[in-house]
Amino acid sequence: DYREIQDGDIVNIDVTTYSRGGYHGDLNETFCVGNVDADGRRVVQTAFECLQSALAMVKPGTLYRDLGSTIHRVAQANKCSVVRTYCGHGIGSLFHTAPNVPHYHKNKAKGVMKEGHVFTVEPMINLGHYDDTTWGDNWTAVTRDGKRSAQFEHTVLVTKDGCEILTARENEPVMKWDPDLIQR
Repeated sequence: DYREIQDGDIVNIDVTTYSRGGYHGDLNETFCVGNVDADGRRVVQTAFECLQSALAMVKPGTLYRDLGSTIHRVAQANKCSVVRTYCGHGIGSLFHTAPNVPHYHKNKAKGVMKEGHVFTVEPMINLGHYDDTTWGDNWTAVTRDGKRSAQFEHTVLVTKDGCEILTARENEPVMKWDPDLIQR
């Protein structure tokens, strides 16, 4: 897509890092460009709150599949849907590895979180239906119904009492909604 970004757009930026120590990191955020309408702001904030709610559950003993139910409830409460095609994933010296972390309700993911596990949570939230399609570049994912979608992602480490957000902003160890941080 060669269309220039315009006032009112929402733009998702996904960044992957690879450290000299041999480990990957994965994160993304959705930004508001200029004067975004109420629906655009709603889907962006809902995507943030879906990730925030899921990360609040991360601790030893939590079933990976339970994150999807929490994400689903937050999205549905805000009249949004959750994409089912993509999921969070284990990450470390390999980029995509077990566990798979589906973001939708009633998924069949296996596994229990244990201290030391490292994985991503990255729900894609849509204004319309959850169906998506991929363009001919075999990379760009778009909603099938043409409605907007937003996403936030973090890489997390399960700790004794919860989790550490490995991709957190400096001086922001927990997620807190601040619209000024995503406004451009």
